[in-house]
Amino acid sequence: MGRGRVQLKRIENNINRQVTFSKRRAGLLKKANEISVLCDAEVALIVFSHKGKLFEYATDSWLKTKGDKTFLLFLLSAVCLFRSTSHIIYC
Repeated sequence: MGRGRVQLKRIENNINRQVTFSKRRAGLLKKANEISVLCDAEVALIVFSHKGKLFEYATDSWLKTKGDKTFLLFLLSAVCLFRSTSHIIYC
């Protein structure tokens, strides 16, 4: 017997939302690492929390082909955040 499907809607409880974010972020980073190892793919992943905290992952091969980590920081500085609740774009 498998797990039920999760209804995709905003989690109202702050604590539950933070716990879910942490667990899913860890799972996403793990999957990014797995796809880079299994498929020899170059992966760069950028995640922002609801408070704007940055989490990033990049494979070593991606960093070596694109320069060093300063390239990733340059890329991050060009990212704009879209806040669906207020419809404001932050750059």
